[in-house]
Amino acid sequence: MSQPELLKAVAAVLEREGVPFMLTGSFASSLQGAPRASHDIDLVVQIPPSAAGKLAAAFPPPDFYLDEISIRGAIASGGMFNLLDAAGGDKVDFWVLTDEPFDQSRFGRRRVEEVGGLRVPVSSPEDTILMKFKWSDLSGGSEKQFGDALRVFEVQSAGLDQAYLDRWAVHLGVVALLERIRREARTP
Repeated sequence: MSQPELLKAVAAVLEREGVPFMLTGSFASSLQGAPRASHDIDLVVQIPPSAAGKLAAAFPPPDFYLDEISIRGAIASGGMFNLLDAAGGDKVDFWVLTDEPFDQSRFGRRRVEEVGGLRVPVSSPEDTILMKFKWSDLSGGSEKQFGDALRVFEVQSAGLDQAYLDRWAVHLGVVALLERIRREARTP
């Protein structure tokens, strides 16, 4: 199954089970900036424990690997769990929505965009940039993450909420990355 097909299948199950979600990560930055290949699909989910078994049952072995115990553990800890497509080799990383103020803010700001003919909730460009900064910082300065953020900043520059970026950059400790992107960006 291709990545767009996998995303479509997962979105259908989440919608059927009433699980709010948001596409984020490299898929989001590819939509909002410059396309690039990614080996996984990142989703933030607001999943209740009651949906864990239904989600696991929707993607049964041997075609998929999705462990109900891992889902429940991620829900309890505010962590993440994975769905693996055994045939295609693709992966979906499900990040459980936390009570952290930034997580709540970005989830509340998601917007519906078209992805391969499918309309799905996607991280706002500002939140995509900020999360790419956060991942760059956490990984010791990943230029790939910074480059993704830079492309989104350049493509979306006219519509970006700069005050929002400033406020959350301070909160997340990524002010230096925001200053750098403003210096390096090629915008009209």
